[in-house]
This record gives sequence, structure tokens and C-alpha cells, in this order.
Amino acid sequence: MEERPVPIEITEKFRQDFSRLSQEISKTIVGYPDIITHVLIGLFAGGHVLLEGVPGLGKTMLVRTLSESLDLPFSRIQFTPDLMPADIVGTNLIAEDESGKKRFEFQKGPIFSNIVLADEINRATPKTQSALLECMQEKSITVAGVVRKLEEPFFVLATQNPLEMEGTYPLPEAQLDRFFFKLLVPFPSLENLNEILMRTTEKTIIHPQKILDQQTIATYMKLVREVFIAPHVRDYASRLVLSTHPESEYRS
Repeated sequence: MEERPVPIEITEKFRQDFSRLSQEISKTIVGYPDIITHVLIGLFAGGHVLLEGVPGLGKTMLVRTLSESLDLPFSRIQFTPDLMPADIVGTNLIAEDESGKKRFEFQKGPIFSNIVLADEINRATPKTQSALLECMQEKSITVAGVVRKLEEPFFVLATQNPLEMEGTYPLPEAQLDRFFFKLLVPFPSLENLNEILMRTTEKTIIHPQKILDQQTIATYMKLVREVFIAPHVRDYASRLVLSTHPESEYRS
């Protein structure tokens, strides 16, 4: 089947909205333009993003600002050692109707949202971390044998502290594979630190404006899938993956 080119008007509109969204987030987040760009790429590509850095660098603020710039439901999960999988995905509770008849009723967890902040994900135990495996890969949740689909778009933006910090549990490889990007958040420069200090001590508080709604985001996510990839680029990506295997002929 012959591929039809994407109208230039749509791609130009996407480019403009991407730039507007990035600029709106930059009004609150100082000094991380590349990280903002990669977070937005992960969103529109349908992936998930992991941010790593020491506490106090604005990782949580970045996610919150993104949610405020998008007209999407947002939920935040604070990962702690005593957090259980049911606290994330939800559980069946016994409910009683007007006639006194009892039944099981599913109580949704905070994972049922479009943008989910998994704050300090590596402070929870591996058992709790694994609750996100099906959610992030299949965009669905299975509880008591019942599969429940998550609403699109579904975007997990997780933060984690460096492993050398006290009270952290390393993410298993299967969990890391669910993320599109792992972005390292560096400490701000002196210039950026002064700018942050000035913004946070002023009387004027910046509130990000809504830039995109759910329908527009879904349209752009489909648009990304229509981008043409040259055969030699696909071949390079495949050879790059194969070169990571010790027994591969492409390993240098």
C-alpha cells in the first residue's frame, strides 16, 4: 500500500505546539531545556521517562508543571518501603447496596490517570515496583483475573535517587526496559541557581497555562507514528541493537 505524505500544515502545527509547550514549562523549570525536550519526546512517542538525580533538583516540579500545561488528569504516587501493589493499581472492596446485598466493588488506584508521577520509585520494594510492569507495557491492569484497560494517553514519569543514597532499591532490568528514556538531572549552575532563587522568592507566582488538551495530544501521538524512517536508519538501529549481544556478528 502506498504511503500518503503527512500534510505540511499538521506537522507545522505540531512543531509550533511542541515549542509553545516547552516554553511554558521553561517558565517554571530553569536550566534544563534538553531534559524538557526529551520528556516531551517520550510523551508524544508513547513511552515513559525516568529522571535520576539527587533530591531538590526540581524533578517532581517538572512533572507537576507538565501536568499543569496539559489538560489531562494527573496523579502522584509517593513510593515508600511500606507501599503495596494494591496501593497503586487498586483492589476489590466489599460494598453493600440499599437492599443489604453485599458485593465486590473495584476501587481504582492512582495508576488510573493519564499522567502518573512515580515519585522516588526506587524507594519502594521490588514487589511494589513490579506492579507497574503490566501498566507501562500493556496499558492495562489485571486484578483478580479481570483485565482493565487504562485510558490513552498513559504516561508514567518516574523519579529516582542515585543508588548510593540510603534507602534505595535498584530497579530490575525488566522495569528499566519499560522506560523510553533515562535522563540524568545535573545540579544547576550558579547562574541558574540564582535565577531559581529569584523566581522562588518573588511575590509573583507563575502558574503554567493549559497548552494542549487530550484530543490534540492523541492526534499528535498518531502523527508521530506516520513519520517516515529511511531504510538505512532502520538498518542502523537494528545493527546497533544486535551489537549489544556478545554472540552477534555485529559486535565490534
